[in-house]
Amino acid sequence: MRASRLLSMLMLLQLRGRMTAEALAAEFEVSVRTVYRDADHLSASGVPIYADRGPGGGFALLDGYRTRLTGMTPDEAEALIFAGLPVTADDLGLGSEATAARLKFLAALPSETSAAARRVSDRFHFDPSPWRRRRSASTDTLRSLARAVWEGRRLHLVYESWKGSSAQVVEPLGVVLKAGEWYFMAVRRDRPAIYRIDKIETLTVLDETFDRPAAFDLTAAWRDAVASFEASLRRGKATLRVRPEAMGRLDVLGADMAEPVRTAAPDEDGVREALVDIEGVRHAAELLLGFADAIEVLAPPELRAELRRRSQAVMAMYVPDGA
Repeated sequence: MRASRLLSMLMLLQLRGRMTAEALAAEFEVSVRTVYRDADHLSASGVPIYADRGPGGGFALLDGYRTRLTGMTPDEAEALIFAGLPVTADDLGLGSEATAARLKFLAALPSETSAAARRVSDRFHFDPSPWRRRRSASTDTLRSLARAVWEGRRLHLVYESWKGSSAQVVEPLGVVLKAGEWYFMAVRRDRPAIYRIDKIETLTVLDETFDRPAAFDLTAAWRDAVASFEASLRRGKATLRVRPEAMGRLDVLGADMAEPVRTAAPDEDGVREALVDIEGVRHAAELLLGFADAIEVLAPPELRAELRRRSQAVMAMYVPDGA
């Protein structure tokens, strides 16, 4: 543990220049006394580290000193792709490895290139979590699943689908993060399948291995699966009359409903009329009810009737007793 911390401390000083003992202590979650002790160990091993006292002081390396001790462990190499995505790396159990890999990668670059890379990471941050939602996937389940994907091991899981819970043995091929939710693609009974990780009730990594299909491309397979799924949801059509005050909230309807409305030409009052795809009458009613009178359904009659029924039920709920 100390050796890893000493190396990381050396990398940080090489990348950032002078750092105070307090900043180093916060970085490694140790005491200031430990930082001074680590600095003594580095100095004793031949690293030209020195300390300046007083305001603006701190630990630094002699100008021009660069270490070449940048060899990565296998886990750090696997984590490197997630080095700029701390939330993703933490969920997969690779947070510390990703941080170490990033430091080693930056330290190995020429100083000008390293500075440019640090400017990018200082100015851009990616947070895949949706607003007002907590990441729901079990961290332990996700990490076990990721390890099974890497090692090519079969999984026994109990999975809750809309049909109920069932026990299955699957061959996991890849993990996907979409809109803050974790999914994985697998083969079950020689057929591809998609699972949502927070629907897994129990998961066991088996000792059995499997041969990953040589031609499997996770990105392409996921793209095709999403396109097929979205196409399967387009089961009907509806004609909407949308007032201007609804335009700012159209995203809650989904792209199939929102995009035709946005591209429709408004009349002189800013009202737009558009023919949109809907998943079904009940689903569309759930989405549209929240717009109150800002969106009117012109067709089909079944959707108008469902909205009327739901509106009357809401009104009945709030009628005062005895009215």
